[in-house]
Amino acid sequence: MLDCAIIGGGPAGLTAGLYATRGGLQNVTMFEMGMPGGQITQSSEIENYPGFFEHDKTGMDFMDTWQKQCFNFGLKHEMKKVENIAKTGDHFTVTLEGGESVEAMTVIVCTGSTPKRAGFKGEDEFFGKGVSTCATCDGFFYKNKPVTVLGGGDTALEEAYYLSNIASDVYVVHRREEFRAAPPTLDRVKRKENIHLVTNSVIEEAVGDAMGLTGVDIKNNDGTITHMDNPGLFVFVGHDVNNSVLKDENGEFICKMNDWGQVIVDLSMKTSVPGLFAAGDMRIEAPKQVVSAAGDGSIAALQVISYIQEQQ
Repeated sequence: MLDCAIIGGGPAGLTAGLYATRGGLQNVTMFEMGMPGGQITQSSEIENYPGFFEHDKTGMDFMDTWQKQCFNFGLKHEMKKVENIAKTGDHFTVTLEGGESVEAMTVIVCTGSTPKRAGFKGEDEFFGKGVSTCATCDGFFYKNKPVTVLGGGDTALEEAYYLSNIASDVYVVHRREEFRAAPPTLDRVKRKENIHLVTNSVIEEAVGDAMGLTGVDIKNNDGTITHMDNPGLFVFVGHDVNNSVLKDENGEFICKMNDWGQVIVDLSMKTSVPGLFAAGDMRIEAPKQVVSAAGDGSIAALQVISYIQEQQ
């Protein structure tokens, strides 16, 4: 039986594995279908992780050192897909693709969330090269430059406000006249002089060259196209929480979730099920930053060690 099964191999999962194995647990396995690293491996540059400030290093380079360090302490990696997790008595059964299963005393779920794509032309081509889903991560690259924000909810307007303190101008494109954001958020955005609301419009195409995004074509309701030479495009049309492993055979969640499918945890990353922890972007109120996910992973692992000691 495993001391701990870690589901997901991003910053939260890797850090959980590091702290669990270095903390003395002998049988810890991380289940991740591909190579560990998470969404940050798609980034072309890392500037906001403390102690890492090498402009010629990509997100893949950044995470490569994490893998080596974590596996050095005995963390095992299984490239197998986890179908679901079930609490069976005083331990957990982790069912893998193909019907195989393993038993574990504790489980840390770190499967993250996936930003939704809007589906406009050029979105995939320039993702990570001008098209972004994280203003905190990439906003600084557009200091004193104009940027476009796509979306009409709270996240879109909050991120637009954040960007307005960095970029020269922020153009918020929304397909409707009315915004879904909370009135105080919308009012604050409207009072910011360098934020411009472009309503009844959609992004028709992201355009650029081999160096990256150079601008956007915005389609208005009357069919006309407006081109803007904005080198940054931030897309905020929601996230899909990767929470399927927490559903039982009836499709019901095994622990408490909020209305958006995020796992409800306390400050110790504990879920409503004893021995089950959640960390990283899939938990409630996650900042969706590498440094925060790593912190979550360390907290969850330390709690796992305490939980196992209490059971013994």
